Amino acid sequence: MPASSIVKYLAPWRFKRQQEQRLLALRQRDGDDCRRCRRPMRFDLPNGHDLGAKIERVLANPAGDARALDNLCLTHTRCNAGMVDHTTEVVERIRRKNEAELFAKPRRKRSKAA
Repeated sequence: MPASSIVKYLAPWRFKRQQEQRLLALRQRDGDDCRRCRRPMRFDLPNGHDLGAKIERVLANPAGDARALDNLCLTHTRCNAGMVDHTTEVVERIRRKNEAELFAKPRRKRSKAA
C-alpha cells in the first residue's frame, strides 16, 4: 500500500494540507482555467461539484514519482470524468477502431433497375 494512502487515514490533517499545497502550486503554475475545456474553474464549490476543481494525472504510469507536479494538471470534475476508465489499452483500441472506420470503404447498395 502506498505511503500516501496510509497518511490519508492516520494523519488526515497532514493529507489535507498536502492536497491544499499541491492545489495551490498547480494554480500558480497553470492558472485558474481547466486544462481540457479552457473554461474558468471555481474553487469555492464543495468536493464533487461539476464545476469544481479536480487534480488529474497526465500520464497513468509515470517513470518518476506519481505525485510529481509535472504529472498533474487541474480540470473540472465533469471534464475529468470522461477519462476515468480509459486505460492505455482502451485508448489504443478506441484509436484503432476510429481509424478503421475512417479508412473503410463505404458500401453501396445496388439499386434494382425498374
